[in-house]
Amino acid sequence: MRNKFENFTHSIYKINKLIQRIKCYEMREYGLQAIHVMCLHYLSQGGMTASELMRKTLEDKAAISRALKALSDKGLIEYDGKKYNSVIRLTDNGTQLMRAVYDKEMRAVESVSEDFTDAEREFFYSSLNNISDKIEKYYEELKQHGKDKISD
Repeated sequence: MRNKFENFTHSIYKINKLIQRIKCYEMREYGLQAIHVMCLHYLSQGGMTASELMRKTLEDKAAISRALKALSDKGLIEYDGKKYNSVIRLTDNGTQLMRAVYDKEMRAVESVSEDFTDAEREFFYSSLNNISDKIEKYYEELKQHGKDKISD
């Protein structure tokens, strides 16, 4: 059996890569990219600024700027790009598209957890969130104590 580090990192990396591929595949018919899925997803929950969108999607400023421009050019969002902290909202077309995207999101999530009981699903997500929180804490401690030269 592979060692713990290799098993853990390989599994997480593989899941992430496959999710990105699924997003790309599902968004092709709309002429959009993987990053647009999460932008549309969060914007469907209500208007927010680019900074808020960056925090939620974990994407950098340049990636969010490009995504917002593409979504705006397609008439899916509206905001004043020249105004600092302008609130971004879905247009009617964006809301309509998000309904289709939401169905795709739900189908993907259900397909990978269909064999889970509710208790197993709850334990899985609780464990995943716990791992994420602990990795983030470990990273912050590394930065704080300067043990590694880590750049964001």
